[in-house]
Amino acid sequence: MKVIGLCGGIGAGKSTVATLLAERGAVVIDVDTLGRHVLTLREVRDAVAAEFGDSVLRPDGTVDRGALAEVVFSSKGRLADLEAISHPAINREILRRLDALAENPPDLVVLDMAVLVESNLGQLDNGRGYTEVVVVEADSELRMDRLAERGMAPDDARSRIAAQVTDAERRAVADYILVNNRDREHLAVLVDDLLARLVV
Repeated sequence: MKVIGLCGGIGAGKSTVATLLAERGAVVIDVDTLGRHVLTLREVRDAVAAEFGDSVLRPDGTVDRGALAEVVFSSKGRLADLEAISHPAINREILRRLDALAENPPDLVVLDMAVLVESNLGQLDNGRGYTEVVVVEADSELRMDRLAERGMAPDDARSRIAAQVTDAERRAVADYILVNNRDREHLAVLVDDLLARLVV
């Protein structure tokens, strides 16, 4: 059971690559979804409330992600405070899911995550995490066009791209790079070639 990390900037096509890999038998673990899930766990919720105050909780005691985001992004360093709570919990969830797969292991597990480069997500003890990294890239103008198709305003798209790590930073950790500058059919061919190299 090989475990890989999959990342790419917004609009590059990372999610499409994850879908294509899943269609070809890979098990995809959406790490961004796990980030939302761990906020529902009691110990994480309690730690978040202790760190950021009860104002980030709804009346029913669950985490209000919108309120939490306002607090986290309003002050420098607060995102790191949140990640110090959430990232270990996310890694525990990744490990739990990998353990469950070990009974009937697939050939390939994909950890689909937006913040691979800038975090230790998926880097687990005893080499249990990802061992190779796949980066999805696309030209910046094409990424802007794709984000516009999703209804994102140009200024918002530019600011989101600027807030992420650069293509060069992703390339520095990449074992494989998929350049997604054409259509889905061409990307599928690239994914097939990638799979042939990953699963031997």
